[in-house]
Amino acid sequence: MNEHARPTPDTHQRLTDLEIKVSYADDLLDTLNALVARQQEQIDLLLREVSRQRQRGSDDGLSAAPRDPRDELPPHY
Repeated sequence: MNEHARPTPDTHQRLTDLEIKVSYADDLLDTLNALVARQQEQIDLLLREVSRQRQRGSDDGLSAAPRDPRDELPPHY
């Protein structure tokens, strides 16, 4: 009653195909993880830069007089 099912050539091929697909999926996952990490570093850098720009703007805005919107028109108007 102890029968062992022997893999057929078709089963062996399917298993090999699945192993190949898993290998490609693992490689893709590693690539995407690296991409996300780089993008997060860029986002962090941009957030720091925006924060610095806001800080500079608020420093300048405290000491400057209120702006007249007409002063900001392009020169050809």
